[in-house]
Amino acid sequence: MTSYPVFLTDKRTGKPVAAELIDTISDADLRSVETDWRPVTNAKIREIMAQGASPADWPEGWHWKWRDKMTAIRGLLAFQTFALHCEGKLQGLMQLNTARYRGRVPEQAGKDLVYVDYVETAPWNRKAIVAEPRFGGVGTIMIRAAIEASRDQEFRGRIGLHSLPSAETFYADICGMTDCGLDGTYEGLRYFEMTSAQADAFSG
Repeated sequence: MTSYPVFLTDKRTGKPVAAELIDTISDADLRSVETDWRPVTNAKIREIMAQGASPADWPEGWHWKWRDKMTAIRGLLAFQTFALHCEGKLQGLMQLNTARYRGRVPEQAGKDLVYVDYVETAPWNRKAIVAEPRFGGVGTIMIRAAIEASRDQEFRGRIGLHSLPSAETFYADICGMTDCGLDGTYEGLRYFEMTSAQADAFSG
């Protein structure tokens, strides 16, 4: 297990706060999802239900079960996981697949890339769940980690992912990834891909 010093942005002050990115999702992290994250998300769902809204209006990814995801990939070398901690709490999780996936955009079509299976920030960092998000920058840190994982695999920073609707602007405008359009073979989500040049530009 390796940890890396990183910084999140305190949304209340706008100042950087020291955080730690760890290249393993531990059982303690999974317990944090169940005991810390889940109650916050459930409270938002109850609020939405009280307003008469349908499950379609519930927070994206509300049904994800990280413990099941980790059980499914246990012992498989093609997968990497990351956990982000700040101020003693779990702030984000990510699962990567380093095998099987190939580039789609013309300049790297058929070349290996790292695929971001899942990435999630803590519910208290999400505008869709809380009125005043606590920390910003989780997504940026995770995408940079995915780029580094790609470079470690000698894929030159190439990554790909399917985006939840609320994150499309982040991947397109902040990360500078190529929007490959809606993917009818993957739950109708929009597919984004990052080229080596885009990875260099984003990671500085």
